Amino acid sequence: MGSPGAQPTLIQSVQRALRLIEAVSALDGRAQAKELARSVDLSLSTTYHLLRTLTHEGYLRRLDDGSYVLGPTLTQVATQDRMAAVLARARPAMQGLRDELRAPAYLALYHEGEIAVVEIVDSPKVPSIDLWVGIHDSAHATALGKCILGALDDTKRRDYLARHPLHQLTRRTVTDRRTLENEIHRSSTLARDEEEYAVGVSCLAAPVVTPDLTGAVAVARRQHHRRGEPDEQVVETLQRSARRIQRALGLPVSA
Repeated sequence: MGSPGAQPTLIQSVQRALRLIEAVSALDGRAQAKELARSVDLSLSTTYHLLRTLTHEGYLRRLDDGSYVLGPTLTQVATQDRMAAVLARARPAMQGLRDELRAPAYLALYHEGEIAVVEIVDSPKVPSIDLWVGIHDSAHATALGKCILGALDDTKRRDYLARHPLHQLTRRTVTDRRTLENEIHRSSTLARDEEEYAVGVSCLAAPVVTPDLTGAVAVARRQHHRRGEPDEQVVETLQRSARRIQRALGLPVSA
């Protein structure tokens, strides 16, 4: 056991590898091995050894001309970190929505051409029902999916619908393309599904849109009541929560 105040043990090869990644970024995101060796003051042979390891692990990528750029693993790490920050900002408003309406709250986002539920806020008193993280090919049958599709531009919306068949999940699922598109166009401020995704479950969603994100927040309930227009107070509460989440996600990272 080390003594108090003792210096931590540092792995020099790890430090050098990290400096190489930083150097690639500093050199406009693309650099040759010789440039990198000079930049971090390493021999060319040591630099090559480290670059091969970093490339193998995906932290860097070697192009056909022999230069190195940042790799997909770094992008994945950055994306996961950004998503954690997004969820942390959205969660307080989702918790308030859950408590006020006594219903589980869901957040879905459009990312790289796909729509997925990224967060569910429930509790023992209001457990989540019949909707799981990652709706994938079922967005057309959910209020969340229709709400997001209604917020996308025409090109992205057509691309999404072209890649995702309209599977029938219940007898109420809309599987006709024209009917669905007409419904989507009416879903710019509020979307709903009544037993389209799961029998006995209704869902109401409002858009959450910032310059960087397109998403929606929703509440789901068991169908214990007669179908009809949603309660005005429920709609107002949901839309107010959507605005809170939108403001939170629209803040700069340093805020």
